[in-house]
Amino acid sequence: MEYQFEGKENAIAAKKLQEGLTCKLTGYGNSMTTKIKSGQSVIVIPVDENTELKKGNVVFCKVNGHYYLHMISAIKGKSYQISNNHGHVNGTVGRKCIYGKVVEIL
Repeated sequence: MEYQFEGKENAIAAKKLQEGLTCKLTGYGNSMTTKIKSGQSVIVIPVDENTELKKGNVVFCKVNGHYYLHMISAIKGKSYQISNNHGHVNGTVGRKCIYGKVVEIL
């Protein structure tokens, strides 16, 4: 899939997604293994009000001041619970803190 920006899990990537760019992001750490390995890249599309988000989606988001490529583990009304792939819950966010949705793991 084509992308317009390549970067890491940070505020710059969040801004690019908010601008509507598809991004190739690389995350580091083992919190998403076995889905995503440390240093493995993913393709992330911008999230807008029409993007379908469901439990199990891997998203690029900001939780408690930190940027993550993590999973939606539960949806409660307009709140999304964000967790790693090992069951640790990072927190709950609104849709405005979810910048992108992973559509391809490279």
